[in-house]
Amino acid sequence: MILYRLRCSKGHEFESWFKDSKTYERQEKKALIGCPDCGDTKVARAIMAPRIGKGGKGVEVEVPAEAPPAPVPSAEQQKMAALARHMPKELREALLKVRAEVEKNCEHVGDKFAEEARKIHYGESDKRGIYGQTTEEEAEALAEEGIEFGRLPWLPRGN
Repeated sequence: MILYRLRCSKGHEFESWFKDSKTYERQEKKALIGCPDCGDTKVARAIMAPRIGKGGKGVEVEVPAEAPPAPVPSAEQQKMAALARHMPKELREALLKVRAEVEKNCEHVGDKFAEEARKIHYGESDKRGIYGQTTEEEAEALAEEGIEFGRLPWLPRGN
């Protein structure tokens, strides 16, 4: 396995693992690698710090890179970036407008969505718009409890 630091044409940097350099080159040529921030498929390898072995003991010393490493996109983020690249432009733009409105008018609660939705539903917390992530199991449990919520494809910003 090989880890590459990548940069999209808009300047976003991210890291991704590949089986080998040929696998990276094949995926890059077919535009299968997308920026997790903006979905851009025009990516190139960025400068990386080498991993240098230390005197025969097999201990590796990592030389710090110029900038701190970008977080590795989750499988869900990579999936959404791939989905965004293959959908019609008008649909992608409409979903991005919905995302902007949700972000502007609702509170982000992250992975505590199900917990906070229950608190609001049962009057334990102030009634307000929230957004975040939840597992399939949590979503099913919320629906069974009669808690109303909607699910949206959360596309990366940009092209």
